[in-house]
Amino acid sequence: MPKNPNVKRVLVIGSGPIVIGQAAEFDYAGTQACRSLKEEGMEVILVNSNPATIMTDGDIADKVYIEPLTAKVIEQIIIKEKPDSLLPNMGGQAGLNLGMELDESGFLKAHGVTLLGTTAKTIRKAEDRLEFKETMEKIGEPCAPSLVVENIEDGVAFAGKIGYPVVLRPAYTLGGSGGGIAHDQAQLKDILANGLRLSRVGQVLVERCIAGWKEIEYEVMRDGAGNCITVCNMENIDPVGVHTGDSIVVAPSQTLGDKEYQMLRSSALNIINELGITGGCNVQFALHPTSFEYCVIEVNPRVSRSSALASKATGYPIAKVAAKIALGYTLDEIKNAITGKTYASFEPALDYCVVKIPRLPFDKFITAKRTLTTQMKATGEVMSIGNHFEAALMKALRSLEQHVDCLRSYDFSELTAEELQDRMKIVDDQRIYLIAEAIRKGVDYDRIHEITMVDHWFIDKIAILTEMEAALEQGPLTVELLKEAKRLEFPDNVIARLTGRTEEEIRKMRYDNGIVAAFKMVDTCAAEFAASTPYYYSVFGSETEVEETHPKKKVLVLGSGPIRIGQGIEFDYCSVHATWAFAKEGYETIIINNNPETVSTDFDIADKLYFEPLTPEDVENIVNVEKPDGAVVQFGGQTAIKLTQSLMKMGVPVLGTKAEDVDAAEDRELFDKILEETQIPRAAGGTVYTAEEAKAVANRLGYPVLVRPSYVLGGQGMQIALSDQEIEEFMAVINRYEQDHPILVDKYLQGKELEVDAVCDGTDILIPGIMEHIERTGVHSGDSISVYPAFTVSQNVKETIAEYTRRLAKALHVIGLINIQFIAMGDEVYVIEVNPRSSRTVPYISKVTGIPIVDLATQVIVGKKIRDLGYEPGLQPAADYFAIKMPVFSFEKIRGAEISLGPEMKSTGECLGIARTFNEALYKAFLGAGVNLPKHKRMIITVKDADKGEAIEVARRFEKLGYIIYATRSTAAVLNEAGVKARKVNKIQQESPTVMDLILGHRIDLVIDTPTQGRDKSRDGFLIRRTAIETGVNCITAMDTAAALVSSLENAASQEEMTLIDIAAIAGHRNQYEQ
Repeated sequence: MPKNPNVKRVLVIGSGPIVIGQAAEFDYAGTQACRSLKEEGMEVILVNSNPATIMTDGDIADKVYIEPLTAKVIEQIIIKEKPDSLLPNMGGQAGLNLGMELDESGFLKAHGVTLLGTTAKTIRKAEDRLEFKETMEKIGEPCAPSLVVENIEDGVAFAGKIGYPVVLRPAYTLGGSGGGIAHDQAQLKDILANGLRLSRVGQVLVERCIAGWKEIEYEVMRDGAGNCITVCNMENIDPVGVHTGDSIVVAPSQTLGDKEYQMLRSSALNIINELGITGGCNVQFALHPTSFEYCVIEVNPRVSRSSALASKATGYPIAKVAAKIALGYTLDEIKNAITGKTYASFEPALDYCVVKIPRLPFDKFITAKRTLTTQMKATGEVMSIGNHFEAALMKALRSLEQHVDCLRSYDFSELTAEELQDRMKIVDDQRIYLIAEAIRKGVDYDRIHEITMVDHWFIDKIAILTEMEAALEQGPLTVELLKEAKRLEFPDNVIARLTGRTEEEIRKMRYDNGIVAAFKMVDTCAAEFAASTPYYYSVFGSETEVEETHPKKKVLVLGSGPIRIGQGIEFDYCSVHATWAFAKEGYETIIINNNPETVSTDFDIADKLYFEPLTPEDVENIVNVEKPDGAVVQFGGQTAIKLTQSLMKMGVPVLGTKAEDVDAAEDRELFDKILEETQIPRAAGGTVYTAEEAKAVANRLGYPVLVRPSYVLGGQGMQIALSDQEIEEFMAVINRYEQDHPILVDKYLQGKELEVDAVCDGTDILIPGIMEHIERTGVHSGDSISVYPAFTVSQNVKETIAEYTRRLAKALHVIGLINIQFIAMGDEVYVIEVNPRSSRTVPYISKVTGIPIVDLATQVIVGKKIRDLGYEPGLQPAADYFAIKMPVFSFEKIRGAEISLGPEMKSTGECLGIARTFNEALYKAFLGAGVNLPKHKRMIITVKDADKGEAIEVARRFEKLGYIIYATRSTAAVLNEAGVKARKVNKIQQESPTVMDLILGHRIDLVIDTPTQGRDKSRDGFLIRRTAIETGVNCITAMDTAAALVSSLENAASQEEMTLIDIAAIAGHRNQYEQ
């Protein structure tokens, strides 16, 4: 069937800010879908609230609206743009839910808009727990016994009938939000209460727990004519009971016999035919480890996290094909873009093994529980490809960048065999290391399998790796042994550690004996047809398949690895833009990255893609084959910057700002010298290595002081210390890992924080705009609300900032991007820190000013000047609208994490509010972040003494809005004395009614709780903040944020009609000037 002629203008809904459970994979799918629709000549209108991604770029769609994802906003866009169709299944759960809401309300029908792709009826059949169960029963596919409940009593009764443990899954949520496994009645009540609140329809499915069965997933495609194929099947090493996003996943499945594989494949195709799905779909099965019994866990009728993984693992562009199917094409009419010969109806076959490991955020949240359940906790993931499982696993471990490089990285050798068996019962992220240690201690496979339910095959593979460790330790290191160790992908540094030699000796021995990495091409059909897209992975002991190319110029772009808090999708945005800009300048481009969720690892972004760990040794293997003319590190975050020295040792020139200048910005003494020469003031401070030195510096400066390690991203390990005792605590935490770099102690200044990103060509600088943070200094810039253009500082301060930026960029010889953070106290401006690389605000400032700074930076790196590019150097004129970036957090997903904001970054994503007036932009930003008030008009205020004065003003404004205010003893006294009516409520340990009772009563809108500085000694504040988050109450921990929220609410009433601003037009408007 050729394409549907009635589809001309398509509205695509994106997935909104990045949260745990809904990350960059939807952005990757959405970007691919938009490009696929434009290829077919459609006009694409995109709405998504996330400014950090490639998807909301002017080049991706014809019209781009970065607006809050609510039904009301989308209705307004439909009225304004009059699309004829809506594509909801690329925006993850957020997109699907909105599409459903607009369909059910009859709005789409009234405006003549059709839902493309999967129909609303199908979505209901797959998503609605009850309809899904009935459909499965009808076609004879087994499900676990279950019941949909809408209150706690029914849940308790049903669990009594089927027996504990039971699994709880709320309907229409993402990443298992609010779900869990209950082992007894108390746990059941607890999880149910939360799940019922989070579900869009107030339903939770209670079902028999099949934890311990194998979890297998199939990624399938179906077109409108009913043709079906399976793209990929995957197996989780962890059995059912751990969310698939938190499991180590292997593709293709390794432990299924042919009979089981075919049985589940037929079942998956049977299911998607019955549901009538068009496009991509993900089916999850539980398979009994010994019998052929299986059940269907769930079906996702949309592009999912697994489909991003399946796309990257097989090279089959699922989202691209799904978009074409939505237009009416059939699978046998769509060409496979990788082979260029076969069609999309040809099933991929793999002759390699892929391993995905989740990137969990426990290094950021030290207090959080490490256990893994059906509620997802990972912020990102890494994928690696090898020609066998052991190699792929070893490569994936070192790709994580979490101080792990082999199965000994977590040391459990102290535990006895008995203790190990107890510890293995806990399901957490360290389990694979425990299994390895149990094997070393001689625990038999059956016992390990019985405790962990991990398949014997995987246990045996882990044993092969532990045997190699032992062989290397016992020695002697023969050439044969080294060959075998490299075939298992043991990195040189691990071999050196185990054999007691230096890494250099091992490297030399390798090169002398010709033991070098070879690269294989990822093709989609097990080499039955020639592949034409260069997409490679490394193996040892084989022939290289890379065709040697000798273009005029060749550049290596280093990616940013897995998404984690502090280094998110923004850096991927920068890498992709830089790659495109280099290609335009006539370079052959090569990307190295290992993140399957992002656009940079899509098969057609660079000329060559290497799916490899970002470590010096792995990069060197690629450099040996490709011999690039230069590498760029300034776009890949801290991951790429860390590789600078190693690249220079390999003789690869680093393009842009020189390595020694990057060091000068990080090295305290060099940097102080530069500041003296350029006459720029900064906070007084010193460099230390020990706690004793740190206390001496702190006492000289006077508390409070800021303590932080150098060379980090996202403020990792940064703390504000108020006493000698706190300094000792912080230094103990920072020094858990051996520090090659010193620790910085600075006087802590409190003022307005401002930030700029600028492009420098060696003589001139270009500053698109100045951003001002609403929160005072002390809150990490990635966690504060940021406003462009800066709205409360004087012209004088703006000029000083532009001048200081110019002086610094020049003194540091910056070629490319630089990011500088300033503090303004009155008219005085101080520098906080300088980063000569791209930063997380680059995509946001590029979009709201229409100045493509990554592209300009790339052109400057290849030798062009700002003036030649058609820009007048200096600070650009401010726009006539406001753009406000609001951070988005995922605290409810991580039990036990401290949520108060400080100098260490904690947000996972961001959204944008953009409007003609400051108040409307602020209202939209809060709305986009999911703060939709007022509901009950009741709030709790409990603040530290230093904030009590400001709290009076804020409380008075909330009172005017009709809020009833509750406050703890001392805060209540201050408020009442100032004439603000506050009801006193008890602290946690006192008698009822306490603060906790109020929050748990689900009658509160908002908690304002500013923590006493330092680690919260009383735990009271910590418990209040955690309870608020876990019961879905908005919790604010800084007075500036509270003041911003009240301003937004005061103006909410007037926001019936919102102004909509098309981002693509801003960029277009700038381009007209240039021509």
